[in-house]
Amino acid sequence: MAAKTAPCSSPAPLHDKQSERDRRELRIDKVGVRGLRFPIQVRDKARGWQNTIATIGMYVELPQEFKGTHMSRFLEVLNAHGGLIHVETLPDILRAMQAKLSSTTAHLEIEFPYFVAKAAPVSGQVGMMDYTARFDATASGKAIDLALTVRAGVTTLCPCSKAISRHGAHNQRGLVTVQIRSRSPVWIEDLIVLIERSASCELYSLLKRQDERAVTERAFGNPVFVEDLVRNVALELRAHPDILGYRVEAENQESIHNHNAYACIENW
Repeated sequence: MAAKTAPCSSPAPLHDKQSERDRRELRIDKVGVRGLRFPIQVRDKARGWQNTIATIGMYVELPQEFKGTHMSRFLEVLNAHGGLIHVETLPDILRAMQAKLSSTTAHLEIEFPYFVAKAAPVSGQVGMMDYTARFDATASGKAIDLALTVRAGVTTLCPCSKAISRHGAHNQRGLVTVQIRSRSPVWIEDLIVLIERSASCELYSLLKRQDERAVTERAFGNPVFVEDLVRNVALELRAHPDILGYRVEAENQESIHNHNAYACIENW
């Protein structure tokens, strides 16, 4: 005789701890996920689109009465919008975060390597140069604030060293970081070009012997202090018709000192 099976019991309800009342009465400005790596597509001026890997941070404001936020909902929002990331899609993601997590304020950070095919100055040999780009976007109520950051390496040659030396001058690699707010989208490539032409010389990934001579001589003929570098970039940004405000940082990895040289200009 077959044994009788016990009737299936309903699963116990899952308790929502995050929505419990918190009595410490402290609002949290940003809570969410950080360090999330995600494949994305970004706009590419030369090729239309570029595939890359972004490191993403997503946050909302948490009212004082709630114990916690629902972390999985950030991933639901991101996956619902697919892998296409550009300035036109960022407001939609922020609005979805506000709605999904019942918050008036949402923040989004997206940082990624960006690649440009670049020809050597004499041989014309093409190599891929990598740069760093970043979007920082915030929705506060209906208002959207968006900043674009681009980081590019350059060559700088010291004017003082050139002036006091009989043979040559010391040079080094510099790192320039530009953050802008603009009235309309600005191409990442355009900011890269703006940065590179403000330095003693550009960097390249592939140089033949004749190219090496050309860039060495170009840098020697165009010495710039780190102060010159940020001023040169700032003047270019100030003249751009779409840029509303900016921050320029330059750091030279000094070749004859045990420290770096640094300068910054802000105009927001």
